[in-house]
Amino acid sequence: MLNYLKVDVILNTQEKHAYDFLGSMLRGAFGVALKRVVCVNPKYICERCFSAPNCIYYDFFEIKNRFHLYRFSKPLKEQSYNFSFYLFEEACAKLPYILNTFVEMLTKQGLGFERKKFGISSIICNDQMVFQNGTFDISRIVAKNFEVDNIEKDVTLLLQTPLRMKSDNRLLNKKPQLEQILSSILNRLNEFKGLPIVKLPFTPSYTEKQNSIIFKDLTRLSNRQQTKMEIGGIIGYIKYQDIDEKSYMLLKLGEIIGVGKQTVFGLGEIKVEKF
Repeated sequence: MLNYLKVDVILNTQEKHAYDFLGSMLRGAFGVALKRVVCVNPKYICERCFSAPNCIYYDFFEIKNRFHLYRFSKPLKEQSYNFSFYLFEEACAKLPYILNTFVEMLTKQGLGFERKKFGISSIICNDQMVFQNGTFDISRIVAKNFEVDNIEKDVTLLLQTPLRMKSDNRLLNKKPQLEQILSSILNRLNEFKGLPIVKLPFTPSYTEKQNSIIFKDLTRLSNRQQTKMEIGGIIGYIKYQDIDEKSYMLLKLGEIIGVGKQTVFGLGEIKVEKF
């Protein structure tokens, strides 16, 4: 269904940060570092660059209005600087560039306005060590194919970072219907596969038992536009009972690919737990 790599970056520090949400800072620093690592244009200008069709930076940052084949993963208010990162489908082949970019970004460039630098304790990819003591080894890394081992019928859906989703052409600020969440996940998968946007091809079966949903305001500073941008969305939890197998599998897929808009920053992070 989906090939992916999950990269976990563990830093050599116990220092805490005071940000509600680190994802925007991580993605911004990642873009700057990635361009330094891969750019072959002496002027660092993407427009009309001969290398653009084959450039991972151009693909990840300059192509607009489409789902990108990567995302950061960082829970809200988690105070450590450690983070995770996903690559999907053909982007899995770009792992060497990604790993080198994280070293550039963390040890040489730094994060935030203060350009805070960190040592890297380890980098783990699909549960295997790929970087430790300054040495890379990705010889055993193979992309995983999404699968679900056990099907649960009674689950709690945790919205761990703001979920941004439109309903009736407006940003949703209340509890979403399960069908809306499932449609978002399915069509994100279809975008990865180059397939058309479709209506959910089945009717979910479930009983909603309980929920606690609020709208969380968040902003980020766009260096390109030199302005603050709203990235708020809904967070909280929803409990479902007697959920059908197809719906459960899509929710588990959503744990990996995210839900809604701006998942590259780490928004739309969900977790599915048995209750």
